[in-house]
Amino acid sequence: MNQKNGRTDPGPLRERARSLFISQATIDETLEWATPRQLDAIDRMLATELANREASKRARLMRQARFPVPKSLDGYDFANVRLPDGYTKEQLTGLDFAAKAQDLVFYGKTGRGKTHLATALGMLAIEQGRSVRFRQTAELVLQLGKAKRDGALDSLLRDLARADLIILDEFGYAPVRLDGAR
Repeated sequence: MNQKNGRTDPGPLRERARSLFISQATIDETLEWATPRQLDAIDRMLATELANREASKRARLMRQARFPVPKSLDGYDFANVRLPDGYTKEQLTGLDFAAKAQDLVFYGKTGRGKTHLATALGMLAIEQGRSVRFRQTAELVLQLGKAKRDGALDSLLRDLARADLIILDEFGYAPVRLDGAR
């Protein structure tokens, strides 16, 4: 813990304890009787717990996203990417479109890095703690049809609605029947 005027500063410990929903009364009582070394141990334990929870959350978000292959923007070549007028690379990588619930469509020839870019942006969203769903469009249409037949459509739609970012890959590559489009 930080030293402040020769005394241990309980600020970080208070913040960590409150983020774990420990009551203010329990924190105050503990601060009254605990020695500085005990407070350091408690603070370290709380910090470790928060870090473990954050790591578990990221792993859960990655499983839910179902990326085919994890990708990053490290070394990504933006030479073939043309953004709309007035829209910057920083806005794209800052996920401004997701925060504003805007659609973003990547189109172009095969092998130009559209899936790579979409996956990398999805992984950035997960790093920020956002929920992502990555689906091949044809696969999603099949899942929706099956869920409808099985009576589980509402559940699937709720899962998709909870996502902060939905990535549909290969949109327009596979023909979709009218019923599937609905």
